[in-house]
Amino acid sequence: MTALRAARPPVLVAVAHGTRDPAGIRTVLHLLSRVRALRPQLRVRAGFLDHADPGLAETLGGLRGTPVVVPLLLGTGYHVRTDIPAALAAAGLGRAPVARVLGPDPLLATALADRLREAGRPGHARGGAVVLAAAGSRDPATNAATAEAARLLEVRLGCPVVPSYLSGASPTPAEAVAALRARGHRYTAVAPYLLAPGFFARRAAAAGASVTCAPLGAHEAVARLVLRRYDEARLRAAPRPAPGRLLRTAALPG
Repeated sequence: MTALRAARPPVLVAVAHGTRDPAGIRTVLHLLSRVRALRPQLRVRAGFLDHADPGLAETLGGLRGTPVVVPLLLGTGYHVRTDIPAALAAAGLGRAPVARVLGPDPLLATALADRLREAGRPGHARGGAVVLAAAGSRDPATNAATAEAARLLEVRLGCPVVPSYLSGASPTPAEAVAALRARGHRYTAVAPYLLAPGFFARRAAAAGASVTCAPLGAHEAVARLVLRRYDEARLRAAPRPAPGRLLRTAALPG
């Protein structure tokens, strides 16, 4: 076996926010099981930022070699800018590649469309509209990314989709549902723009919509997106051949 074939791909360290809700933890672990099923040769480890074990520091401390870190987060924010880099630096892995966050992305719109269908939303609800319920942030860039996620879901569904925020910004999901009904939308659905069940998902379900679907969860489209982010980060971190090497390679026959 050649050295190239023997080399194992870097470990994928999936960094999740964490929750005290056991169903939320099970959902994250189920998602990572789907990632492993899509790419069996890839080693996948979980690290949680809050409220769950193993913590990110524990996961990083048990590794050999440099991982590729994939935040299981839907938007940029304090965790991406501060918590993850600090944990990597403390583990001596400050140069480890960190992937982009998951959202916004058309694959997430695909997953949410399926969740809405599973919840009983008609495929073409006449006069209907959808409220995308995100965690929210005081960071305008994060909330702008949520608005883009709403636009992608609107394209996917072919009906109005309004972004809303469970904290840090407005409108709230309940306010968005009320505003849509005041504008004549008889059927409203809430799509939690959240990875897993927990406190925010329960708040989204209390918005008063006709139906509320499950969070993104362990959908195959989300698992595929995790691998896409891993591949992107690994490619960016790959050493680039020197220009002279490129020229010599190009000159080889055949």
